[in-house]
This record gives sequence, structure tokens and C-alpha cells, in this order.
Amino acid sequence: MFTGIIEALGTVASIRREGENVHFDIESGLSEALKIDQSLAHNGVCLTVTALLTGVHTVTAVAETLLRSNLGDLREGDPVNLERAMVSGARLDGHIVQGHVDATGICTAVEEAGGSWYVYFRYEPSPERLLVDKGSICVNGVSLTVVSPHDDLFSVAIIPYTWEHTTFHRLRPGDRVNLEFDIIGKYIARYAALYGKPA
Repeated sequence: MFTGIIEALGTVASIRREGENVHFDIESGLSEALKIDQSLAHNGVCLTVTALLTGVHTVTAVAETLLRSNLGDLREGDPVNLERAMVSGARLDGHIVQGHVDATGICTAVEEAGGSWYVYFRYEPSPERLLVDKGSICVNGVSLTVVSPHDDLFSVAIIPYTWEHTTFHRLRPGDRVNLEFDIIGKYIARYAALYGKPA
């Protein structure tokens, strides 16, 4: 379980394909503190550390993960948002994030707004309408607040710290991002579909 508060930016050092799997070697300041078998979110995708070298850790994405996320778009040299699993009893500064990507979205615009930024996304909406104004969403592993959701569009506001310390400063229109909707909303939508009126 994660919180959506990014701890570090990693860099893709190398990519190796093995059958349908892809092994990523990630260079980061966090790598020295990791252990094999530890969970680590990469752009919001929970992956298991499989190997460690000095300053570099390795994770593997299987075909299902590559299909449902933007990890297959990564190239050597690309930055990656990293977050270690939440420590029990720690402050939940973001929101509850599982590291299980629900969908991908496309960045449609980035607008500077007097020292902050509005970033706009288009995505394939679900019948449950899981986005609510001022609700939580995880974009590439970053816990954010939804602004002005519509049928297939929403935006987020990015403060300077988040802009500088995550991959958002590299985001351009046309880029694909990982989306994880709020788990509480997903459970409510599922319950309503099974036992109540449609949401």
C-alpha cells in the first residue's frame, strides 16, 4: 500500500526483454535502501525488487502490467516516480493507493498559472463515473486532487514542489499516464452495482 507521495525520481538505466516480460534497471537514491522482494511503486505501479547493485535496483513487469500501464512506453534515460510502501503507523499524507493501475490517460494540455500548473487529461470513462470534483486520483503514482471532471476529461493542479520533484515537469501533450482511481470510490461503485441502484 502507498500514499501517492513521491519519494524520489529514478532514471531508467537499462531495459531487457525476456519473453513477454520486461526487466527495468532503475538508478535512484532510494536503491541503496531497498531489499530484494520489497514492493516499490514505479509511476504508480507496484513492482517487486528482484535484484540490487550499487545505486541500481531491478524490477520486472509482466505482460498484464505492460498492457494496463505506461511502463512499456519507458525508454533508457526516462525519469520514473518512485515511492516505497507505506510504513504502518505513519502519516497518510496523500490518500490510499494500491499501486494497481486502473487505466491510462492521455495528457491533452499543460497550462502555467502564475507559478503553478494545470494539467489536463482525457481517458476512457467507466460506467461507474469514479471521478468526483475535489476527489482523489493517482496520476503516475502522484496523489492529486481532481479538478472539474467531465465525461472523459479531468484536470489537476500542480504546485511548484510537485512539478519539480516528480515527472510532471517532463509531461507533454500526447504523453500517456497511469491512472488509479480512489479505492473507496471503487468499492462504493461495486457495492451499488451489486446491491443498490446504479451510481
